[in-house]
Amino acid sequence: MSIQVFQNIKDAIRNLDPEDIRRHTDRPVRLFLYGAQEQDYRAMEDFLVPRDLSPAKRAQVLRLIYRASDGAVPAASSDLEIYFDDSGELSGSPEVFAFNPERPGAIMDQVLRRRPDLAVPLALHVLPFRQEVSRRMVKKIAKENALFALATAVPDIIPLISLPWAVGEFASDTAVLTANQIRLAFLLAAANDRDVGYHEQRGEIATIILGAFGWRALARELVGKIPWGGGLIPKAAIAYAGTRVAGMSLERYYRLGRAYTRAERRIAYEDALERGKRLVTGLVEGFQQRNRPRG
Repeated sequence: MSIQVFQNIKDAIRNLDPEDIRRHTDRPVRLFLYGAQEQDYRAMEDFLVPRDLSPAKRAQVLRLIYRASDGAVPAASSDLEIYFDDSGELSGSPEVFAFNPERPGAIMDQVLRRRPDLAVPLALHVLPFRQEVSRRMVKKIAKENALFALATAVPDIIPLISLPWAVGEFASDTAVLTANQIRLAFLLAAANDRDVGYHEQRGEIATIILGAFGWRALARELVGKIPWGGGLIPKAAIAYAGTRVAGMSLERYYRLGRAYTRAERRIAYEDALERGKRLVTGLVEGFQQRNRPRG
């Protein structure tokens, strides 16, 4: 990797402030539960605060959970109200977060679709949300990087997108994509109750930067094995795959204490490249359809 590319990466990540993520993660969140009887509350609490947590951790999380039967009243915009619903009558209401004991995981999809602003604070405090929030963050930022690669490859077809943080005009594609992976590392660390920051995550950040060309080289080798189609599709699919695999490896590292091995990474790349190809092909076809002259 040339000195110029390293400089571009350095300039690009200067726009990333881990303190912003720390502030967002520290956002207070409280859960208010509504049930008709004691067993309703216990079912919701047992899902949100698994019994296999340590007593100290369980007590810590329970301090964020309030029962309506105790007279608790939500007061802030970050407060979530969850209603016990074993009949399914409330599940279709856009105004209600409904907990069905037959499908307890469905509450996570409801909350994360309608309150994405609370995703990281919930992942930090409420263990069942953690892995799902991490999965969605990896998917979202991998797609962002694919879109950026498309936008820089064919600006006349795909308008240049705005990433959620400022990037100077001097930054190369590699720098922007790498900086976005570092942003993902910050978010994953925050969601998994790990320390966030350049110093705190220096090992992970070094791996991302040093791998900026390494994963592309492996991807180029795999490109020959996959029928790609148009020339711009590989570039965006590779951006997607590299970001997805980096994120998945980081998520496992923060959750289990070990990242992907070289062999696991290679298998994951093959799968991610195929996923990236399908995603990017669909995006290109959609953009082309919308921009096709009518007559």
